[in-house]
Amino acid sequence: MVRLDSILSSWKTVREDTAQAVDDFAPYKLDYKPCADLMSFGATARHILDAGHGLTGMLLAGEEDLATPQFRENIGKHVAELPKTEDAGALAKELRSAMERRAAELAAKPAEFYTGEIVRMDGQRVTRLEMLQLIKEHELTHRQQLFMYLRLNGVVPPTTRRRQAKAKA
Repeated sequence: MVRLDSILSSWKTVREDTAQAVDDFAPYKLDYKPCADLMSFGATARHILDAGHGLTGMLLAGEEDLATPQFRENIGKHVAELPKTEDAGALAKELRSAMERRAAELAAKPAEFYTGEIVRMDGQRVTRLEMLQLIKEHELTHRQQLFMYLRLNGVVPPTTRRRQAKAKA
């Protein structure tokens, strides 16, 4: 059985690695992208922040149907709460602080909240806990993009650095 504290704890780790990737990429241009059809490093990091905050905001607001024509407008209300920044340091800081705020708000919800079902953006019915796991998995997917951009610029991602340090110890 998947527990809320397990999802939040692992998501915090994922988010810290996301923020660290932004810190590590700071000497480079946030507008870097390996080819024209991809999001830039900065746009991907911002997307992670906006999507995580917006989708959890919709959950916390009690929205039960995310497959509506108003989806973009509704998520935008929550994204608008976030400061806009083009600075890597400020973006990394906001990734960390937004996660801490949301994790506390999510942890305060009772177990019954997470057993309730909602309709995902694709029309699938899922529990709120399953939706929260999906939001974390979405971030993992985009974090991988950030890690690839780091590698393309000769920077070792934070997860690999930890593994290497552990192997040396």
